[in-house]
Amino acid sequence: MAWIILLLAGFLEIGWAIGLKYTDGFTKLMPTVLTATSMVASVVLLGIAVRTLPLGTAYAVWTGVGTVGTVILGIVLFAEPATAVRLGCISLIIAGIAGLKLTA
Repeated sequence: MAWIILLLAGFLEIGWAIGLKYTDGFTKLMPTVLTATSMVASVVLLGIAVRTLPLGTAYAVWTGVGTVGTVILGIVLFAEPATAVRLGCISLIIAGIAGLKLTA
């Protein structure tokens, strides 16, 4: 169950990272509220997950999921470059997340 909670926390991290783009420097109320809510919920769920999971592993997986998801959505939503090097680096992050999951 802790891994599911951690994955949900990672998805919420993606949500707030992408949400930052839509807040327009925190000048738009609804995107700002949704982004702030996602931030708080993400950290709360991370805190719940670390009750059971090792802190270093949980934090690395949380940030890794957030990073990979944010980069992918940046490519899809904002036409950010999808170069071979960039995608290769994302693959390395995914491999690291999988390795941490297997060793925890």
